[in-house]
Amino acid sequence: MSAVAQNSSTTLRVNGKRLWDSLMKLAQIGATPKGGVCRLALTDLDRQGRDFFVAQAKAAGCTVRIDAIGNIFARRAGRNNALPAVSTGSHIDTQPTGGKFDGNYGVLAGIEVLHTLNDAGIETESPLEVIVWTNEEGSRFVPVMMGSGAFIGEFKTAEILGQKDKNGITVGEALNAIGYAGKDVIDPKTFGAYFEAHIEQGPVLEANDITIGVVTGALGQRWFDVVVTGSEAHAGPTPMALRQDALLAASRMIQAVNSIALDHAPNARGTVGMLDNYPNSRNVIPGTVKFSVDFRADTDATLTKMVEELHSQANTIATQGKVSVDIKQVVYFPPQAFATELVGAVRSGAKTIGLSEMDVVSGAGHDAVYMARVAPTAMIFVPCKDGISHNEIEDARPEHLEAGCNVLLHAMLDRARH
Repeated sequence: MSAVAQNSSTTLRVNGKRLWDSLMKLAQIGATPKGGVCRLALTDLDRQGRDFFVAQAKAAGCTVRIDAIGNIFARRAGRNNALPAVSTGSHIDTQPTGGKFDGNYGVLAGIEVLHTLNDAGIETESPLEVIVWTNEEGSRFVPVMMGSGAFIGEFKTAEILGQKDKNGITVGEALNAIGYAGKDVIDPKTFGAYFEAHIEQGPVLEANDITIGVVTGALGQRWFDVVVTGSEAHAGPTPMALRQDALLAASRMIQAVNSIALDHAPNARGTVGMLDNYPNSRNVIPGTVKFSVDFRADTDATLTKMVEELHSQANTIATQGKVSVDIKQVVYFPPQAFATELVGAVRSGAKTIGLSEMDVVSGAGHDAVYMARVAPTAMIFVPCKDGISHNEIEDARPEHLEAGCNVLLHAMLDRARH
C-alpha cells in the first residue's frame, strides 16, 4: 500500500452502487410490508443486522471488538496504530415503524469508505474505525443513545445492563441472548476524531436544493412531564364559571408551548407529543391531564428562557383555571457545538467534490452528541425525501447518499493524515 500522504488525489470516489446494494441488503433484515424496517435493539433481527455488519467489516480487513454494552468497533490498521483513531459510525436499530436509512446509512457509509481505500491501495497514517452503537433509538430500552452514552461514561454500565423492556427482559439478558455481550474494554481517549453521516430527518436541505448539510452542532433538549390537576364534575349541572377543567388548562399550556418556540425562532422547537386525559369520558369534566413537553434550542440561554416562560405561563393558566400544574424535567441534553476543524473538513470535502453545501444545526439527538464530549466530532447530512424519517416511507436518493459518503471519505482522509 502507498501512504495516504503520498496519494493526495482529489478524484478518489466511493462506489455508490456498492453502498446502495449494502443498504438494501441490510434493509431486508426486519423489512416491513410498507417498505420500512422494524429491527428493535437487541432482538434476534438486530443480531442478524449485527452479523451482517461484522461480516462486512471483516471483508474490509478489519479487526472487530465488542464492549460490555454491545457497541461494535471495527478497526482498519494504520501506519502508526499508536495514533488516536479516526472514526465514524451510527446505529442499526430502528423504530418500530422505521426506515431503511436512519442510522444504517452512517454505518454502511463507513464500511464503504474502507472498501474504497482498500481498492485504491491507500494506507492511512492513523487507524480508522467504524462503530455500531447499541440502542440509539431507545424504542425497546431507555435511555436513548444508550450505547454511546455508556461508552463516554454518561451512564453507568451496571445500571444500563439492568434496564428492562416492557416484557421485563434486561439489556444484559438481551445481549447474552443474541451473543453480543462483549468483554473488550475500549478507552474513549483512543479516538482522535469522530464523523457521523446521516440523513437529515428534516426538510431544510431538500427545500433549498442542497446536497450536503455541514452540521455545526446539535440543539440542546429539555423534556418535561406535566400534570394538570383540576376536579372531575358532571358536564351538565356544573356551570362554566365554576369548573376546574384540567383539559381546558392543558390546552392553553399546549398553545403556550407552541408560541414560546415561535418567539425564539428560527433555532427553537416546542412540541407536545403525548397526552393522557382522565377520566376520558364524554360527559365528565376532565380532572387530570398528563402531557409531555419537548423544548429544543441552539443555546442554553435560549432553553433557559423558554423554560422560564413555560413556568410563568403555567402559573397564570393555573390561577385562571383554578387548577394546579406540576412540571417535572425528565431529560436534559445541553446544546453541543461540533469541532471547528472537523466541521471545516466536511465543508472542504464538499467543495473539493463540487457539491452544494450549507451550514445546518441538527434538531435531533445523535450518537455524535455524546462522542463530541470526548473527541473532536462533526456530522454530514444528506437530504431525505419530504424530510420524513422515523417512518416506513423514509427515502433518500442514491446519488445523495453517494455524495455524502464521498464527503465522509475525504473528511476522514484529511484527519488521518495528521
